[in-house]
Order: sequence, then structure tokens, then C-alpha cells
Amino acid sequence: MLVSVTVRDIARATGVSIGTVSRALKQQPGLTEATRQLILEAAEQLGYDFSKLKTGKLRRVCFLLHRQHNTLASSPFFSPVLHGAESACREMDIVLSFLSLGPADPVLSQLKRHDPDAIVCAGFFEPEVLALIKSLGKPVALIDAMATGLHTVNPDNMRGAYLATQHLIQQGRQRIAYLSGSQAHYSIRERAHGYRKALFDARQLSDPDLEVTLNPDMPLEEAAREATLQLLSLPQRPDAIFGFNDSVALAAMRVCLAEGLRVPADIAIVGFDDIDAAQQSIPSLTTIHVNKEALGREGIQLLQLHEQDTMEQRIQPVELVIRQSSASA
Repeated sequence: MLVSVTVRDIARATGVSIGTVSRALKQQPGLTEATRQLILEAAEQLGYDFSKLKTGKLRRVCFLLHRQHNTLASSPFFSPVLHGAESACREMDIVLSFLSLGPADPVLSQLKRHDPDAIVCAGFFEPEVLALIKSLGKPVALIDAMATGLHTVNPDNMRGAYLATQHLIQQGRQRIAYLSGSQAHYSIRERAHGYRKALFDARQLSDPDLEVTLNPDMPLEEAAREATLQLLSLPQRPDAIFGFNDSVALAAMRVCLAEGLRVPADIAIVGFDDIDAAQQSIPSLTTIHVNKEALGREGIQLLQLHEQDTMEQRIQPVELVIRQSSASA
């Protein structure tokens, strides 16, 4: 079977960046003639298919979402992100396609069916999947994720978690629990960091029993229920719970109410993301507002920076939205 030679292969062979290879192949300015010839000769020797080289503006972009995010629980966050990306593409006269992938899928063959000029990945992807995507040599941007060598845009996860925890401390809460997801996710790691830093800065004891990671093998609602019941069974139960996202915080609130606790009199609840259900719940959920559509729009805009050798890592500001679930005890 023939192996397709990519821009990354040429960059590795010549010792220059992918952006430099791309400029040479597209006959763009900004290179010495010696560097250009080095790259073109290497491309010919490796058997690069010059017919697949695309020039000019982006025409087609593929929006990738990991299959673990393509669920009912994740859709309140990623649907607005997708909507923002679609709006940006419509304004730029770009066709946007959608693809849900898992690590066991034939990533490259599925992407080739979409034939995109560029790719935007939303949420967590395994490193090996990202490596395959990068090997195509196309512009790639990450939304709500982080990886070296790629453009990224993220909400200020650490700052948001800090604000949420600080708010609970200022409300007089002494035992603040954190319901966490997998630490493999960049956003969840950052939120855990913000939670711990707020406790540290307030000189408040960080009880390891108050940090519970949801079981990844269970549906989110069921895992959040199990984790919340674990917290409520402690000899000293928490007087506040911070969920790593709104879906988890809302599930925890339902468990607390079902167990006869008053929210917020007995236990305060705070989430993260500000999905629509956060405002509609009873009581309404205090949360960290994330401009999800803006994340999608900026992800598309980052694709225009592919020719730059320096990758941009953009952080979008977040905002604490105080509602009924965290009023003073």
C-alpha cells in the first residue's frame, strides 16, 4: 500500500518548520532561494503529490468532535461552539462539515472523505489521534484543548474555577467539595488547579476526601449521582459542591434535594459553562459563564494563521454568574 507523503514528512527531512514547507510548496515569499530549493527537491525525492496542494483561501473546514463529547450531556456545551464555528464559516464563505471520531476509528480515511482544507478539533482528543490529524499537514486549531505545535483557544478554566471556589469561601462555606472528571482533559486539570489554588490562598484546609473523580465508565448522570452520594456519606459532609461543569453540578443538586437537603441553606452548588439549563433549574444554578459561540468563531479564525511559525494559544475571559444555588447560608 502506498504511503501518502505529507508536509510534515518534508519538514522532518529538511529540518524546517511545517509553515516554511507550506510556503515553499505554494511559491510564497519570505524564504531564501536555497531553502526553497532544498524543500522542493526533498518533496520530489520523497514522492510528494503536488496535485493535492491547495492554495488560496480556505474553502472547506471539518469540525471534529470526539465521540465521548457527542452525547446528550455534552451537547449543551459543544452545540453552541459548533454554531459559532458555522457562523464564522458562513461569513467567510467556507463550507463546514462535521465528523465525530473515536480512537478506534480509521481517522485518516474518514477525514479524506471530507477532503477539508483545514481542521478544527473541539474538546479532548487522544495524543495519538491528534498526531494522525497533524500528519496531514493541514491547518489545525484546537478549541477547549491544549497541545504543543497547534493553535488553541480555551476559556480561562483556572481563573473560572478560582472565582467559583472563592465565591463559595466568601459565602462562609467551610467544606467545599469538587466533583471532577478525567484529569486527561486539559480543561478539567485547569479547573482542579483553580479550585485548589483558591482554597490555598484562603488558607482553607484542602480535604482530599472532598475531591471525587467521576467514574468514566458510567453515564455522566449516574456517575455524578454516585459521587455526590459518596460525598454526602462522609462523617462531615460538604456544605458546598463545585461541579467541573453544569451538567455535573445540576445532577449533584438533584441528588442533594432528593436526600432532603435544602439548596443553598444546607449545601451550596456551583457549576461551570453556563449552559441554558443552569438558568432554568430550580433553584437556578450559580456558574461560570463561557462564551461558547465565541470559542467556535475564534477556532475558525485561528485556521487563517497556519502559515505562521509561532502557534497562538488564546485564552478567553470568563465571568462568575451568581444565582440562587449559592446564596449565603
